[in-house]
Parts: sequence; C-alpha cells; structure tokens
Amino acid sequence: MMRFTDMDLRLPGWGLFGGAARSQPSKHLRGKPGGPLSADVSFETVDGIELRVARWRLDAPCAHPPLLFFNGIGANIEAVAPLAETLTDRGFIMFDMPGTGESPDPVLPYNPFTMSSTAAGVLKRFGLETVDVMGMSWGGAMAQQFALQYAGRVRRVVLAATSPGMLMIPGDPAMLAQMADPFSGINAMLRSEYLMALENADETRRARHSIGNITAPSSTGYFYQLMALAGWTSLPALPFLDKPVLVMMGENDPIVPLANGRLLAGAIPDARLEVFEGAGHLFLMTHPERAIDLLREFLG
Repeated sequence: MMRFTDMDLRLPGWGLFGGAARSQPSKHLRGKPGGPLSADVSFETVDGIELRVARWRLDAPCAHPPLLFFNGIGANIEAVAPLAETLTDRGFIMFDMPGTGESPDPVLPYNPFTMSSTAAGVLKRFGLETVDVMGMSWGGAMAQQFALQYAGRVRRVVLAATSPGMLMIPGDPAMLAQMADPFSGINAMLRSEYLMALENADETRRARHSIGNITAPSSTGYFYQLMALAGWTSLPALPFLDKPVLVMMGENDPIVPLANGRLLAGAIPDARLEVFEGAGHLFLMTHPERAIDLLREFLG
C-alpha cells in the first residue's frame, strides 16, 4: 500500500525528535512549493520548557492584536506558516509543542492549564498584552483553555475543527484508531486531505504547501499530546466564555465530526458557526481562500 510519504511532498517519516540547542540564533523559516515564507524563529525556555517559537510582523504597526495560534496534534510551525504569511494585516505567533517540529521532547507531562500558562509566558517574553487566539483540532482545546484562563488578555477566539474535549461526539472509529499511532494516523489523514486538495484546483498550490510541510512528531511528544487532554473538557465552562467566537468546521470531517462544532456554538453565548461544505479535517489547508476571508472578516 502506498503511504502518503511516498508522494513527493517533503513529508519526513517517523522519528523526528527536534532537539535544537537553546543557544541557536533566530533564523528565517522558508519553504518552496507555495512561494517564499519568512518568520523570526528562536528557541525560548519558558516554565522550564524549551520551545521553538515563530513570529510574524510583531514589530509592525497594526490596529489589531496579533493572533496566537495553537496547532493540531503532531503538527509543526511549517504546516500553518502559509496561513500566517497570508494574514499580512496583523502579527502572528505560534510555537512547536514539546516533541513536535523542532521543539525538544518534554521532560514532564503537561495539560491545557499548564500549557496555557506557558503560552502566556511566551507572550510576555515578546511584550504581548492582548491577543486574538485561534486553535485547530487538538490546538482548539488549548485555545479554549487559554481564552477561559486568561480572559483579560483575549479579544476574540477562533476554533477550527475542534471539540469540547472529553465530552465530544467521536469521529470515525477506524480513523481514531489510526490516530493513536502518529505514523499511520498522520499519513492516513494527510493522504485523504491531499486528494481533496487536488480537487480544489484554485487553491492546490497553497494547500500542497501546507500539507507537504507537516512532519511527524517524536513518539514521546505525540504521546504527551494525547495524554494532555485525558479527562479534560471545556463544556461546563463554555457558557462563561464571553468573547466573540467563530467556530469553523468541515462538513465531512471524519476525526472531529460537525456535530462537535454545533455543540460548541450552542454552548458558547452568541458563537458563530461556519461550515466548510465538502471539506474534511484540514480545511484550513485545503480551503485556504475561504478560511482567510472568514478570519479577516471576523477578526477585523
């Protein structure tokens, strides 16, 4: 059977540990398939955790707060870099979770509460008082926790392809079983989304760029991400999330079914639900034009 890694999309296989040194200087992040990408990248130690942090346009004058982005499980900065690069009207900051991308493996377990504290420390490191916060899939749980935990620092919230955690409506059992293994799970998901991207002719290049830059996490990093959400749910607290919230979901998402978006939008006061027709789990990558238009309209 052909694996997704057999396609020429520069998807490295299993076993990336990413243990770059803390003293490594800032550098520019660049990619080829979809055009040049650039970000200020550095390694920052916050709360005893070493993280690879990417920032776009934080020093540029802007009428809007920067966007703090929490990525999906196992995904690295490069996967979302095209989105960050396209939102030229605002700053953008994100980091590789421990054991993903080039952030070293975690030493101790973490959870949404402790990782939100670490994210707040990252923002403090760069002098950011107020942000809009966005999370995709697994990162959507982190975005919910951050918005609840640091309500005074958050203006608006975007939740993409995500759920309220433990009390979610489960997806396709076969796909979820595959996701327990980062190699087979990520390859199965990406293969499906890549084929969808090929059908999306107007946006194929950018979609291929995003999907082709996803790299597998380390086994330790992936396991800690899976365990981070064990027993966690935002559902009881969502009625107290008094921020403007945009929920974006794929109509045919096999991992986080659309019903979860309806659940989130129903529990959060005045939340807005937008459904990507015919899209799967990675609609931010396979349908970037519509996603960017919605983000610009919602975030201002």
